[in-house]
Amino acid sequence: MTKFNPALLARAAVESYVNTGEMIKTPDNIPEEFKKQSGVFVSIKKGTDLRGCIGTIEPQTDNIAAEIVRNAISAAVRDPRFKPVSTDEIGDLSFSVDVLGPREPVKALDELDPDKYGVIVKSGAASGLLLPDIAGVNTVQSQIAIAKQKAGIFPGSKIDIFRFSVERFFENYE
Repeated sequence: MTKFNPALLARAAVESYVNTGEMIKTPDNIPEEFKKQSGVFVSIKKGTDLRGCIGTIEPQTDNIAAEIVRNAISAAVRDPRFKPVSTDEIGDLSFSVDVLGPREPVKALDELDPDKYGVIVKSGAASGLLLPDIAGVNTVQSQIAIAKQKAGIFPGSKIDIFRFSVERFFENYE
């Protein structure tokens, strides 16, 4: 029996949508841990370059598998930083899926670790998120600064900080 691989589900969702315009049906035989709800981010890379990344902090669907399908398609065709993925480049892409753990308020910066925890910053209605273990993000200060920039929060603004862990899946997950 083949083990369920969330990153392969993301790939299948994008391949179907880009080739046919149709959203795939969520598989019936998903493991129990993927039947619960959670925020999910899907990242698409072409070589080492980001090609798309879209996710949800709070779940928008009935289960993690459906969240993967929805966010994979959005990462491929709705990420405003990139043109939509084309049929001829799908073979050159790699997919990863981050399933978010619960967020926890941070009282002190020493509770953060950019390799271990993602970060959410909030100021009023603005919020920004940065996943953990991102190449080139080696300090807590840079992680927070990038999350603030993504949210449009000005330097010096009062912020609330939250951390979360992720379970990350790659296509070659065994």
